[in-house]
This record gives sequence, C-alpha cells and structure tokens, in this order.
Amino acid sequence: MTKVLGELKPARLWQLFEEICQVPRPSKKEEKILAYLKDFAKRHKLEVKQDKIGNLLIRKGATKGYEDRASIVLQSHVDMVCEKNEGVTHDFDNDPIRPQIENGWVKADGTTLGADNGIGVAAQLALLEADDIAHGPIECLFTVDEETGLTGAFNLEKGFVNSRILLNLDSEDDGELFIGCAGGIDTMITLPLNRVNPEADHLAFTLSVTGLKGGHSGDDISKGRGNAIKILNRLLWNAEKMYELRIAEIKGGNLHNAIAREAFATITVPKRHEKSLKEFCDTLGKEIQSAMKVNEPSLQIELKSSVMPEALIEYDIQHKLLNALYACPHGVMAMSPDIPGLVETSTNLASVKMTANEIVVVTSQRSSLDTGKRDIADMVASVFQLAGAKVKHGDGYPGWEPNMDSAILAITKKAYENLYKESPKVLVIHAGLECGIIGEKYPGMDMISYGPTMRGAHSPDEKVEISTVEKFWDLTLEVLRNAPTQ
Repeated sequence: MTKVLGELKPARLWQLFEEICQVPRPSKKEEKILAYLKDFAKRHKLEVKQDKIGNLLIRKGATKGYEDRASIVLQSHVDMVCEKNEGVTHDFDNDPIRPQIENGWVKADGTTLGADNGIGVAAQLALLEADDIAHGPIECLFTVDEETGLTGAFNLEKGFVNSRILLNLDSEDDGELFIGCAGGIDTMITLPLNRVNPEADHLAFTLSVTGLKGGHSGDDISKGRGNAIKILNRLLWNAEKMYELRIAEIKGGNLHNAIAREAFATITVPKRHEKSLKEFCDTLGKEIQSAMKVNEPSLQIELKSSVMPEALIEYDIQHKLLNALYACPHGVMAMSPDIPGLVETSTNLASVKMTANEIVVVTSQRSSLDTGKRDIADMVASVFQLAGAKVKHGDGYPGWEPNMDSAILAITKKAYENLYKESPKVLVIHAGLECGIIGEKYPGMDMISYGPTMRGAHSPDEKVEISTVEKFWDLTLEVLRNAPTQ
C-alpha cells in the first residue's frame, strides 16, 4: 500500500484512517471492516463484543489516576456512502478508496472518501491503542448501516453499552457542537412499468444533467443546490407537450440521503421535431444554467443522438410520472422560529429508477418536529397518489431533543475554549444523527456530537480539512481528561 497520509498530524489517526480506506465498507456490507476491528481488538488484547445486528463494542480500562472517572462511550458508524463520478471505474465491494491531499484537504480520486465516518472510527482506534493518553473507562461503539437506514442504532440492544455519557464523532464542522437533530422518514413510490414499441418515424436521443454538487440532504438542503431529477424533468415535461417526446428510460440520483447530482433519460421524438428539440434544450438549458450559475457553476445539460431503444414507457404512465415529479416538493419547507438559521422541515427528491416492471421514486423528509415530518411526508404521498402510484412510508427515526443543561456540553464547550481561546457554536443539526435513536433506547444518556470540517459529504466531492482533524483530536483528548467523576 502506498502511504499518502503518513506525514499528516495526528500521525496515528491518519495512518489508521488510511488503513481503513483499504477496507471496503459499503452500507449493509460491513463484514470486512468489522473483521478488521475485531482483529484490532484481539491484537491489542481489548474486550470486544458484537450484538445480533453487527454493532461492535470495544472496551478499555481507565489509565492510572483516572479510575474514578465516569465511563464514556465514543461512537461512530463503520459504513460509508458509495458514490462515484460518471466514467470512474471503482468496485466499492472490493476496491480500496484512494485518498489524496489537495490544498489542505484530503479527498478521494473520483469517489466518496469515507471520512464520514471513517475519521471518527480512526480516532477511536487511536485512543484504544494509545498508552500515553489520560482517560477514564472508555467504550468505543461502532454501529453498522447508518447511511441507508440507521439499522445499527435501531437494533442496538439495551444493556450493550454501560456508559451514560456519549461522544458522537459524526459531525462535520469544526467549532460547532451539536446537541440535537432532526427526525426523518423515507417515502417510496412505485408506478407500474408497461412498455410499448417505439414509433417508426422517431429519432432517439440521450438527455443528461450532470456536474451538480449534490451533497447531504440534511446539511446541504438549504444551500440552493440543484436537483438533477428536477432539472431533467423540467426539460422532459415541456418537451413532451411541444415535441411529442417519448421516454424509453429515466434514471437519476442514487441514495435517499443525497441530493441528486446526475440524471439521464433516453428519449425519442418525431424526425420533424429534431431541430426544434435541439434548439429548445439549448435555450432552456442555458436559462437554467444562468439561473444557477452561482450555486452550480459546473452544471451541464446535454442532448446527444442515441441508438433507437427497443421499447418506450407507455404514454399514460410517462405523462403521470412527469407531472408528479414536477409537482413533487423538494428543498426547504420551513425554517425554525426558535433557532435562527436552522432548517425546521425539508424534503429531498432523492432518486428515480426503473426496474423490469416498475418505476421507483425515493424521497426523504426531515423535521425537528414530528408533526412537520409527518405533514411533509403526506404532502409528497398525495402528489404521487394523484398519479395513481403506490406509496409507502418507512419507519422513520426520532429526533434528538436538545438539553442546554447537559453536563457533557459544559465540559466540551469549556475544553474547546481552553484549547482555542474562542467559544464554539452550540447548535441543532438538520441532519439525522444516531444520537436520537440511542437516546430513545438509553433514556438519560448525556450526548454531544462534534467532528472536523468536511465538505461534499455523500458525493465524490467529499473532503476533510486536514487542520481541523488535529483540532478534533485534541478536543477529544481534552474532554476525556476532564471527564466527570462517577
């Protein structure tokens, strides 16, 4: 393995992160990283146990003089979002991530980096193997399948963890301490896929929307980023009525918690409309690019000739789909009246895909209020029910109610101030954190979430700022040194 990150500080944390990059760990396929962690515990003679769903807990006793401190559990998830740029060859089930250093940041070569939450995992391992760090009893909890369903947290067994103070290492902004998060729910839509033969006098094209930033559907939903599905659908919806457009295939987006950054459609139009369609896509495409030039400077909209498809989507289904996608809400629905700048409720049109028999649309909703979450999920459902689609809601996950009187908040805030001579921001995040679920399973758990600065989470633009990783590490050590007594 060529070591790229070996000269960065803190050295051992970065070395361990680079090791983790060599271990494939897609959501729901965490066997290899779990085996790596169990071997790590065995090599360092640490107590390790695993629950039925796959979560791992590794324990380490207190260092000398800290035996009277309260036990603290540090928590990260082991899975990563697996996204790659179009044209990049990468098998996330088998290939290592290729980290690289660029202008003070670590990123990957055309794929997601997995710093979310691999940096947290690496920090836990560095703590577990160190013999020169002062701390009370610690537990390191490694949860599975956070990114696609919070499965590990949902199935965490009562009594698996002994500590009553939790440090969640899964936030993405230095200088920000999170003490609450939004709850969320997924809404899945299916339409039957009936196919018909293409028209004899039609020409085929591929219409693509690429170059968008994408990003996290919670953290980035308020940043004005484009949704590739919405942009593609705008073009298709208008062209359908003007140029007798027919769709053979449509696909866009990928994960429920990522803003769609690419979308594609294979289409046909009568030969007599070829010139008009090209002019329309060029004109409207430039209008959209101009409107989004600040937030999406790399947006590309292209129409290219294609091979005639074998079959088209039945027109009635196509028409209903395009109307429903146009009407489907996406983005910020409400801002918090209590916390300035906090998104209270949002929804994400995450993906549209075709199987052999169905068109599947996935959306996700978030809100700090349970009633807001249910309301926006029902709004999305009503749009697609008008189109005759089947709609199903996921189980959802709870939010995390903030506690300004938290003891670990006071300790972490003071630790940050002592180290950096400035006060951190104390915030509630619009993303979902496992803290909400863990707190529901362990009532009274005193929790806080923090981390280094990351950008582009859940997209191939994901990167972590090198200087803030050292600050994140030093803050963790300072919190552990100042842990309360039992």
